[in-house]
Amino acid sequence: QLQLVESGGGLVQPGGSLRLSCAASRLTLSHYTIGWFRQAPGKEREGVTCISTYGSTYYADSVKGRFTISRDNAKNTVFLQMNSLKPEDTAVYYCAAGFPRVCLSRQYDYWGQGIQVTVSS
Repeated sequence: QLQLVESGGGLVQPGGSLRLSCAASRLTLSHYTIGWFRQAPGKEREGVTCISTYGSTYYADSVKGRFTISRDNAKNTVFLQMNSLKPEDTAVYYCAAGFPRVCLSRQYDYWGQGIQVTVSS
């Protein structure tokens, strides 16, 4: 069964950093566009960032300059480095793989189960 697994979430103070990982089994991530999404309680799931198969990256305005997406193809893993975290970044974060027409849309074929990120003092 194809599977994406997120890791690295947790509780962090405002201004802190976390690095999320998205690993895959039976799926070669370098062949897909990979997106990171988040969903806060009572809100719709929103696109945070994505990276194409060519390495092009896109970011939501709310995270530009603070978040960085990257690939490690040897490890078949995609990372989301999150710096200068704010309480409003609190959400469940999901990684997704696919061939979306719009990178930050939800048009992905495979999704992880999600991981909680909480930014609080």
